[in-house]
Amino acid sequence: MSAIRMPTPDPAILARADAIRAALAAALPAECVVTDEAGRRAFETDALTAYRRLPLAVLLPRSTEETALALKLCRQHGVNIVPRGAGTSLAGGAVPQEDAVVVGLSKMNRILEVNYADRYARVEAGVTNLSISEAMAADGFFYAPDPSSQLACTIGGNVANNSGGAHCLKYGVTSNHLMGVRLVTFEGEVVDIGGPALDPAGLDFLGLICGAEGQLGIVTEVFVRILPLAEGARPALFGFDDAEDASRCVAAIIGAGILPVAMEYMDNLAIEITENFAHAGYPLDVEAMLIIECEGSTPEIDAEFARILEIAHAHGVRVVRECQSAMEAAQIWKGRKSAFGATGRIADYICMDGTVPTGRLPEALRRVGEICAAAGLRVANVFHAGDGNMHPLILYNVNDPKEQEKAERAGEEVLAMSVELGGCLTGEHGVGLEKRDLMSKQYTPQELAQQKAVRAVFDPEGRFNPAKVFPLEERAA
Repeated sequence: MSAIRMPTPDPAILARADAIRAALAAALPAECVVTDEAGRRAFETDALTAYRRLPLAVLLPRSTEETALALKLCRQHGVNIVPRGAGTSLAGGAVPQEDAVVVGLSKMNRILEVNYADRYARVEAGVTNLSISEAMAADGFFYAPDPSSQLACTIGGNVANNSGGAHCLKYGVTSNHLMGVRLVTFEGEVVDIGGPALDPAGLDFLGLICGAEGQLGIVTEVFVRILPLAEGARPALFGFDDAEDASRCVAAIIGAGILPVAMEYMDNLAIEITENFAHAGYPLDVEAMLIIECEGSTPEIDAEFARILEIAHAHGVRVVRECQSAMEAAQIWKGRKSAFGATGRIADYICMDGTVPTGRLPEALRRVGEICAAAGLRVANVFHAGDGNMHPLILYNVNDPKEQEKAERAGEEVLAMSVELGGCLTGEHGVGLEKRDLMSKQYTPQELAQQKAVRAVFDPEGRFNPAKVFPLEERAA
């Protein structure tokens, strides 16, 4: 991962750049085309901000039909295509290239249909994650996956990365709530896969598309499963004087067969940073904190919390603070959801996304601390503890190339360690640029070749989101 390599732009495309931009502007409505340098600059990176490339052009279609036309034009001119949702990717999944056209879906932001009887919603890919739940909350329904960036991230990006969130411990990730998509292929053909049926017939092509990071086509519409809201929900804070005790508590709760709706971990540095920003009432005198939320009827919540509290006391919990109101619950989650943004106020950081078995969390946390200490860098740990999806935030100064290299090398070691402990490189952020050259740590050459063969069926020329996911060959760098 350190010193992420970018491919050399195609000089033939760059030589024709002005002509290509002019052709795109002539074929599409003016509001759908961005060709000036200042406008393109807004799309040069995503949330992995250390890497920037100015795209050749940006297309912002308003419909599936305009998306199909855009892809036909890109194919006609032989340019690469970088699909883009809201640009919240933390792994560089939406970083463009100088010879590529960004196709953004922000203008496709309508909720097209909500069907409570059959429990689905049909939405355009540019709809934000949170707005789906907001649209149906008054009727007692919601969309379960809830990434921390849910206020901004779009459902199309969620499908591309199989995004999760705090409540995925109980409800699962995007793939568990995806029923169908409308996909525009490399040739500009529109294909409907799945649909409103809870169990669609045929081969599981959704399993290929969800998590493919925009390499198989562009999703323009999505059928998502919606669920009835629980009768009630209640989060609580559990503070520990020893970080490993907190992680052992997580494993013990899961091992006891208890499945809270969410179980989040924050260490002392993450607590301090977040509390100074959100004023959520987090305890500042503990080494680690768990946010555990239970839901159901009041007796169900009380019974589940009683079992959790017994396990927490067996693992040395010192502070227990159960929320007493909806406002207090909202404040607790506001703090957790703002942790990444709050950290960005005090330092640049790289956010890792490795996943380990919950039983290995104590060892993983210890080794993360050792790796970052050896690099001379601070680390704030905040992550989805219940499913072992770790998010160590490695703090550094992006204006210091040597420090950036140290941060990237430390991140590489953390991800390699995740695989070594029986986990994987990514839980929800995707591979993108960040983990691309680490894929051989998890997959054999034969396994990578099989994945590339599947991609080639959809995109034989390799033009969708190139230089992402698969290790970059030396000759292409």
